[in-house]
Amino acid sequence: MRLLLDTHVFLWLQTEPERLGAQLAVVEDRRTELLVSAASSWEIAIKHGLGRLPLPEPPAQYVPARIRAIGASAVPIEHGHALAVASLPPVHRDPFDRLLIAQADALGAAILTADPFVARYAVQTLLVTGAA
Repeated sequence: MRLLLDTHVFLWLQTEPERLGAQLAVVEDRRTELLVSAASSWEIAIKHGLGRLPLPEPPAQYVPARIRAIGASAVPIEHGHALAVASLPPVHRDPFDRLLIAQADALGAAILTADPFVARYAVQTLLVTGAA
C-alpha cells in the first residue's frame, strides 16, 4: 500500500506515535510505502516560522532527517498536483490538505489523516480516530 501522511500524522509519528492508534500498525508494516509531501514541509516551515510549531531544530534539518528516520519517500509538488486542486469539490478550505488530497489521488495512494473532512473526497482515506 502507498500511504501519503498528512502533516499532523507525520508530526505525531515523530513525537506521539500512540496517537495513530490502530493505524500505527499500517504505518509500521514494511509493505507500506510511506510518502511525505513537500506540501507538509511547506506547512511545517510556515507554522514553525510563525512560532506555532516548536521543533528541536530548524525545519530544514528536522523534516528531511525525520523522513529518512521513518523510511519514507519525499514527494515533490508537481504542477499537475497543484492544478488538480481546482477540480476538487469545495468540501475543505485548508489549502495544504487540498493539495495532499490531489497528490494522493494522482499518486494512487491512500492518505492517512485525522481530519474527517478528507474522507469526503474521492480518495482512499485511512482515518486516525480519537486523536484530538
